[in-house]
Amino acid sequence: MGLDDFVTTFSTYCKQQFGERVQKLTLDASFTCPNRDGTLGTGGCTFCNVTSFSYALDSGQSIATQLTEGKQRLRAKASKFLAYFQAYTSTYEEYAILQQRYDEALNSADLVGLCVGSRPDCLPDNVLDLLATYQQQGREVWLELGLQSAHDTTLKRINRGHDFAAYVDAVTRARQRGLKVCTHLILGLPGENIAMHLETLQKVLAEGVDGLKLHPLHIVDGSIMARAWQAGRLLPPTIEQYAASAGELIRHTPKNVVFHRVTAYAKPPDLLAPQWCSSRWKGLIAIVDNLANFGGQGAALS
Repeated sequence: MGLDDFVTTFSTYCKQQFGERVQKLTLDASFTCPNRDGTLGTGGCTFCNVTSFSYALDSGQSIATQLTEGKQRLRAKASKFLAYFQAYTSTYEEYAILQQRYDEALNSADLVGLCVGSRPDCLPDNVLDLLATYQQQGREVWLELGLQSAHDTTLKRINRGHDFAAYVDAVTRARQRGLKVCTHLILGLPGENIAMHLETLQKVLAEGVDGLKLHPLHIVDGSIMARAWQAGRLLPPTIEQYAASAGELIRHTPKNVVFHRVTAYAKPPDLLAPQWCSSRWKGLIAIVDNLANFGGQGAALS
């Protein structure tokens, strides 16, 4: 059995919407982040080194070139694609530039929509209106919001630069426009435990959410957390701890919520710890085993 047997996955959702598999194409549009450029702070979030998870970062390539190369890599897996603006904060730019880059990505018949990664404090109304316009034109649009935790003490500890109230405001305005929201959560942040993970989930569900992405805390070279880990002051979760937390969150999530991801991995030499995160499959297998033993999505709600 696989994850689809226990969870409403993004793959299953896309097959229901489009009748076939849809693949995300990760793009770098040369955006930055207010938590790195000095607007809110410098250095970014303490866990952040985006080169560990963005294929196209620093490529210097145009959107069109990145899309062409991405399709060539993934053409055997899918014939329809979503443009995924992932790197840094993909709504943090002048409106005209955002529109130009989004339009460029959608200028292809096999591009069915956009996934736009952002922060809760970088969503002006005119940008939300623009995303809603694409959706009204029949495009698939997902706003992916990096929250990581609903606990303000944690958000401050990881130098996030916003509080949970900013997330509530962003989600409220996005959902008023009918936009689908996928919220990113990190399990294993310093000072947090499984009870706090569940509290974050409940707060997110209470505001309304269409999708979730779960990530294990992993330490990457170049991040502020790397120094704490190297000094022995920080331990990322074991695979058993992560699978237990992820499994509990999945069981407490209604089946209509789409899981875009339930784990993540990074490649050495960027990845410092834990080593199980170097494998695309180890975390996934551990989560599937947990779900098989204790119940799948929504099991704790029945």
